[in-house]
This record gives sequence, structure tokens and C-alpha cells, in this order.
Amino acid sequence: MPYRRTPRIQERMDTQRAAILDAAIELLADHGYAGCSVAAVAARAGIATGSVYRHFPGKGELVAELFRVVVTREVAAVQAASMRPGDATERVVAVIETFANRALKSPRLAYALLAEPVDAPVEEERLVFRRTFRDLAARHIAEGVRTGVLPPQDAELTAAAIVGAAAEVLIGPLTSGNAAAIPELNTFILRALGGEHARDA
Repeated sequence: MPYRRTPRIQERMDTQRAAILDAAIELLADHGYAGCSVAAVAARAGIATGSVYRHFPGKGELVAELFRVVVTREVAAVQAASMRPGDATERVVAVIETFANRALKSPRLAYALLAEPVDAPVEEERLVFRRTFRDLAARHIAEGVRTGVLPPQDAELTAAAIVGAAAEVLIGPLTSGNAAAIPELNTFILRALGGEHARDA
């Protein structure tokens, strides 16, 4: 007969897993990917290193799961921002601007999400992260084209270019703390999209 965890044991395991992820988020925000070792996470969570390995095979898998948790939170925030009143152009700007402003509040964590050298499982999650933002922007761009707010264009390609440019531009502010580039990033987005707003940018 296969072993089955009792509800109490499962609850304890779930609580421990949540504590591990919370500790990993704190370490990633404080020290980046390089400082987020399994031993450091265990120490921050107040558990034995072996307990981390009961939940995650290694650091890459742990941080990949962490990326999924953080990205879900960030996607929810930018989705909410993109539904504010305004036309398609303003909604695309809201997606990037919201992400940029949130990133600047936790620059070390955002840098790890966007640019820090990472292991393969984490790099895969990073690509998912960027595609998610691309798809969100592409929906608004396609709507703008459909309604005539934006000129005809490949919505997915434009969105990918904008998200890629935003990620590249943010590296400077995230490492220096200087947010002066953000208004220029918005201007770039308006010009890249075309339409009425581009003439005023």
C-alpha cells in the first residue's frame, strides 16, 4: 500500500515550502542570484539544508519556482494597470511604466529577474516572464490596430521589441538607482507604436 501523507503532515510540508520561498525571495532581493544558495535559504528560513532538498532538487529549481511566484505577482499588477481608462497606446505605456516603477522599488530583485546570469531552469522561467509581458502588450496593440488608434503593424513583434527594449533600458536604473531614463522609455514606446500619441512624444 503506497504511503499517504496525513492532512497534518501535508499542511506542515506546505508551510515549510512557503517559508523556503519567502526566505529565497528575501535573499534574492538582498543579494541577487549569486547569494541565493540552498544553504543560505535554509539558514534564512531557520531549517536544515536537507529540508530544502525535500522540496526542491537544487538551487536552479528553487529559484525557478521563486520566479514563477514573483512573476505571477508582477503580471497581476501590470494587468490591473493596463485596464485603467485610456486608449490602447496609454494601456501599453501603463504596462511598461508599472513594471518599471515596481522594479525600481526592489532593484536587486528586478535585476535578478531580468539580467543576472542564472542557471538553465531559471533562464527558462525568465523567457516565460518576458513572453507573458509581450503577450499582454500585444493584446492592447492589436486592439489599437483594430480600432484605428494605432497604424497597422505586427502586434506581437512590436510588443516583443518594446518589452526587450524596456528590459535593456532598465538595467542602468536598476544598477545605478537613477530613474531618469524612465520618461525617455515612455517616449520611445509612444514613437514605436505610432498613432496620435507619437506626434506629441
